[in-house]
Amino acid sequence: MTDPTEFGKAIPVPRHRSLRAARLGGMALRVAGSMAVQGAQDALRGQGTDMRNLLMTPRNVARITTELARMRGAAMKLGQLISMDAGEVLPPELAQMMARLRAQADFMPPAQLKKVLTDAWGADWLKRFAHFNVRPIAAASIGQVHRARLKDGRDVAIKVQYPGIAHSIDSDVSNVAALVKLSGLVPKGFDIAAYVEEARRQLHEETDYLQEASHLERFQHLLAGSDRYVLPEVHRDLTTRSILTMSYVESDPLEACAALDAETRNQVATDLIDLVLAELFEFGLVQSDPNFANFRVTPDTRQLVLLDFGATRQLYRRVTSAYQDLIRAGLAVDTKNLQASAKRLGLWDDATPPHHVTTLTHMMDQVFASIAQDPIYDFADQTLTNRLNEQALDLAKSGFVPPPGPMDAPFIQRKLAGTFLIAANLQAKVPLQSLLQRRLDLD
Repeated sequence: MTDPTEFGKAIPVPRHRSLRAARLGGMALRVAGSMAVQGAQDALRGQGTDMRNLLMTPRNVARITTELARMRGAAMKLGQLISMDAGEVLPPELAQMMARLRAQADFMPPAQLKKVLTDAWGADWLKRFAHFNVRPIAAASIGQVHRARLKDGRDVAIKVQYPGIAHSIDSDVSNVAALVKLSGLVPKGFDIAAYVEEARRQLHEETDYLQEASHLERFQHLLAGSDRYVLPEVHRDLTTRSILTMSYVESDPLEACAALDAETRNQVATDLIDLVLAELFEFGLVQSDPNFANFRVTPDTRQLVLLDFGATRQLYRRVTSAYQDLIRAGLAVDTKNLQASAKRLGLWDDATPPHHVTTLTHMMDQVFASIAQDPIYDFADQTLTNRLNEQALDLAKSGFVPPPGPMDAPFIQRKLAGTFLIAANLQAKVPLQSLLQRRLDLD
């Protein structure tokens, strides 16, 4: 989700597959034409042609990210998935270009919004409301959120899906994937097809708001015994496959915690990390999008408010079990079992060169040594993170490409990385050892 102050513009969402395909194709032709002109100029100057430099001009980057943000839906979501799930093996230029999509979101103008709501609720829908704010309070790749008050006094948040998004998923995903492959920036051997198919599957699920409502209700049940988390309640009478109506929860952006005292910041980060560990190792169910805006805090009690369950994913037990074994082996400095667990997760396979296995093992050893060093983990210290980022970049430059593995694994990695990033931004100190021990029954 995006804060209203960061919105783009009120621009209608292209809803027909043919129009969306034409716009994506037109963008690809304009980018290709720009690359051809620049390539010809380089040739006349006697310079070699570099596909990366030709594509990553400021004009082309702006053209691609603006158009994908305007298209929203699958076009925007695939860019988000690629940048978050495969950023460690994609060139920084491509990862950065795709990552920009996470900070951009145009929204529907009032006329288009009214038509969407009329199609879903009938022509007299406005009679049910005492107030309806046509300016969204949040917007993302698939829908936007509005605040309203019903005639019966209920204060609600209404998530409205962009028109045509659900029907354009397959063509959008295929067109964006073709653009990415034609760019020449995807490393040789990287299996983008697996990400494309996963994006397609996930998007079909995320556009079913009835399913998201069920995920939200399931998490309410799973967290019913905790007083640290607040979730909105689903209003089923105003929820359809394309509209999700929930109780409005008064809350502050998670970023607001950065200005609070250390005790509060530490508690919020601890609650968030403990929740992730519960999702992975107790529930077997994970909200796989660690976007900052999917978490907020209550103004007084500083409880964690959980929003947006569209990207909820049921995990395979064999994958979460492999992660448990990996953590146990890492903290016990058991290299043999660490490597066996990493292989089960698809971090490498029998064809991976031994020096790459050695490097990856060393990177994991550094992580577990840092966790074991102190009962309180200081996320504000980015020394290890910076070192690992440099090593990952060197690994990618040396030709390492992870083999196909269980698709749960990159989603778990994304969830962990995103959660740790939030803790780092909060400058938090967290009792990470004890959290792991409690969730994994470690001695």
